[in-house]
Amino acid sequence: MATNKHATIRYHTLDQCFSNFGRRYYIEDLVEACNDAIYEYTGTSEGVRKRQIFDDIKFMESEQGWLIPLERHKDARRVYYRYADKSFSIKKQTINELEANQLRETLSILSRFKGMPQFEWMEEWLVRIDSAFQLKNRLNTPIVGFEQNPYLKGLEFFSDLFNAIQYKRALNITYQGFKQEEPQDISIHPYYLKQYNSRWFLFAFNESTQTISNLALDRMIEVKETSIPYIENRDIDFEEYFDDVVGVTVKENTQPEKVILQVSTELLPYIESKPIHGSQKIKERNDDGALIELSLQLNYEFVSLIFSYGEAITVVEPNELKSTIKSKAENLLKNYS
Repeated sequence: MATNKHATIRYHTLDQCFSNFGRRYYIEDLVEACNDAIYEYTGTSEGVRKRQIFDDIKFMESEQGWLIPLERHKDARRVYYRYADKSFSIKKQTINELEANQLRETLSILSRFKGMPQFEWMEEWLVRIDSAFQLKNRLNTPIVGFEQNPYLKGLEFFSDLFNAIQYKRALNITYQGFKQEEPQDISIHPYYLKQYNSRWFLFAFNESTQTISNLALDRMIEVKETSIPYIENRDIDFEEYFDDVVGVTVKENTQPEKVILQVSTELLPYIESKPIHGSQKIKERNDDGALIELSLQLNYEFVSLIFSYGEAITVVEPNELKSTIKSKAENLLKNYS
């Protein structure tokens, strides 16, 4: 049986009707009560039918439901419904199988955060839920796997960064990029954490450059809160900030470029099912596959992604990207010559 908000409203409304020994509820009354309850809670008219109520009653009486002790009393040619036990209510019962399944699904998603800083409480909470609802055996075998690297350097700073964003605190970060010979201290105002390719990145206003900096957590050496006034983010919507890029490198005041790629016949189905970028569209289908068109910034992540497809993708335009990929291919070939 499908479960949704309306179904939950119907079950609890029927429970109230069956518990009311001061009135006789016939099937028409149950339909009316459920429709009234749905309208009261949602403002919409569900238009519940008798068949739905009969199905609901069947479910509530089943082991998957609450095994309700429902009696059917004849009144001439009609039947009214009432609990055999005046003290019974589904509100007093433990969770049923349907709810247990929903809880298991929720826990399997939440368990993704196990081991992540800021979510240490998850370990204890999951154990308590497992024990309380006897779900342990069924949770031991995972059925969903998420991409996550618990051994990534810098995760120990996640809590401090998370809290600094949440409570609007400026930070001083000792940072050493891959190309820097010495670490440097940066005064920043943190705004946003983003994961890409199993790595975490912090986006923050950099006081020295007066721009948004993209800092990898695995290149951070030390994170300290400072007393300088926090500069709030009033200009950037991070839901849209990455619209013109692949990955996390955004070039300020840079317009997206048109990119044309020749995609091989073998790779095309994969590229169609998992687009390289949201702007992707088929420009032309041909004997070798298809030409696809993109509109985005040319950044390190995009170049790396195109190069990773090897001979299955050929850059048609722009020439700048074509030259970059050609140079990388030549350097790769030198390693094997």
